[in-house]
Amino acid sequence: MNNYGEPPLDRRGTSAEKWRKYAGRDVLPFWVADMDLPMAPFVITALRERLDHPILGYTRASSATVAAFVDWLARNYDWSIQEEWLVWLTGVVPGFNLAARMLAALADEEAGTRRELVMPAPVYHPFFKVPAKSGLLASISSLQRVDGRWEMDFDDLRARISERTAAVLFCNPQNPTGRVYDRQELGALADLVVASQTVVISDEIHCPLVLDTQCRHIPIASLGTAVAERSISLFAPTKAYNFAGLGGAVAVIPNAELRERFEDASKGMASNVSPLAYAALESAFGDTSAWLSEQNAFLASNGVRLQEAVGELEGIRSTPVEGTFLAWLDVRELNLPNPAACFEAYGLGLSDGVDFGAPGFLRFNFGCPRSMLEEGIKRLANAIEQLRR
Repeated sequence: MNNYGEPPLDRRGTSAEKWRKYAGRDVLPFWVADMDLPMAPFVITALRERLDHPILGYTRASSATVAAFVDWLARNYDWSIQEEWLVWLTGVVPGFNLAARMLAALADEEAGTRRELVMPAPVYHPFFKVPAKSGLLASISSLQRVDGRWEMDFDDLRARISERTAAVLFCNPQNPTGRVYDRQELGALADLVVASQTVVISDEIHCPLVLDTQCRHIPIASLGTAVAERSISLFAPTKAYNFAGLGGAVAVIPNAELRERFEDASKGMASNVSPLAYAALESAFGDTSAWLSEQNAFLASNGVRLQEAVGELEGIRSTPVEGTFLAWLDVRELNLPNPAACFEAYGLGLSDGVDFGAPGFLRFNFGCPRSMLEEGIKRLANAIEQLRR
């Protein structure tokens, strides 16, 4: 049974990036999307069993690993795919960078005008580095807060997605706002992609982490053949099962030409997936236990607790988290020159909204033991009381 990190696990001697950032300071880290919860026990068992063989050489995905992922998509998301559609990767971030570089090279080859990368934002900060690294131009479409939830602005997207668009790069569940896009929203985006004959690159790394029981994750490429043929979908269980540092991911690319170009772009740019990562991936994708649903219920309770606490404070607000373990805090009313630094002074290490394209916001990772969260809430309340004086 998962004890959800109680008593809190001390990571300070493990060179954990999350904790090293504030080494020697009384600052609790709630920034990077790395949970302070134990890894699934069956994943640990799979890693130990793999280490029973004393050689960790170059490794490819086994038929069992492939089957586990194919079955996982069908079982959880009603999406039937072909094994040949898969390209295994060390991570989702390398995946969307490779996809963008591939599309930029295609535009160069065809002397075409498809040089723009449309990105709904605020969004996971590595997205903003993709255009410059790939040679594409960024076209940012701002999300809108409507009735307490963040939504894509389809009027703006219709104006942006055109014959100049190389791809739409987005994530679902959405990081940092915690939205789980519904079928209507995804269908509208898919229609725009198909009509403009562009490509959608979908980061779906948080898809196992749907916390709102009224929501359901839908892979955009599962909506039909037309959008699937113009899609590159990226999956990994590393966040949900808490082995982000081990890495491992998979791209689903139904279009044979896109897939071949993607694989060519990865040559010399992407390292081999580790045999230990394959063992962890197979174990997580093959999981049919109640472990994940129980963890999600715990994370949901943390999210609700944080939301309720924020609702009692003046000068700060947030929206309910449907998916991920990340809360998006709006502190613009406090008129702080550097919100992240201001809260660090009161012992809270939060992600700066500037990095996500949204000054005046902060991201709070509540994937932690409840006792750590309660201390974080206490510090948050104290910080706001002091900053409002």
